[in-house]
Amino acid sequence: MLMDSPGNIMLKRLLPEHAQELLELRIRNRQYLQPFEPIRDASYFTAEGQEKDILTGMGDKDQATSVLFGIFLKETDELAGRVALTGIARGPFQNANLGYFIGQEHRGKGLMTEAVRLCVEYAFEEMGLHRVQAGVMPRNRPSLRVLEKVGFRREGLAKRYLQIHGVWEDHELFAMTREDWEEQKQPGS
Repeated sequence: MLMDSPGNIMLKRLLPEHAQELLELRIRNRQYLQPFEPIRDASYFTAEGQEKDILTGMGDKDQATSVLFGIFLKETDELAGRVALTGIARGPFQNANLGYFIGQEHRGKGLMTEAVRLCVEYAFEEMGLHRVQAGVMPRNRPSLRVLEKVGFRREGLAKRYLQIHGVWEDHELFAMTREDWEEQKQPGS
């Protein structure tokens, strides 16, 4: 499955054959991403660990608990980052958590904003979800800006929300509902 943006990227559903490329991206950016991620077991930084992560999101879109997309550059087909919907809940909640990262060499080019927008479109238009939420550490200004540009609304501060790099970190919580998304698509919005 491929989602093409009018810009510089395309999202491709990550498959087991992407595990090695995803591993290389993760290893190249390990130090850069470390302040914003949980401490990961050494097995995560193996091709098998990346394949296991990818496999959690495969299968029927109505049953999956996560969906992982690679952010690929149109010009070179290079894997530049990842955007994911995780913790997908069906039933009356119809919700997913949004997570993402971009390789250090690609930051500041608007690629992440494009990718998040495409992923949110997929969540609402293809998966039929009602809500997508994200949590970001207040000091991660670039990530906060991505969510604001895509149209997420700030819902509040969650104290000691996630354990990141061994420390329980506060996170600003953001969300967007299908109604918010539809409103954005209206002419003049």
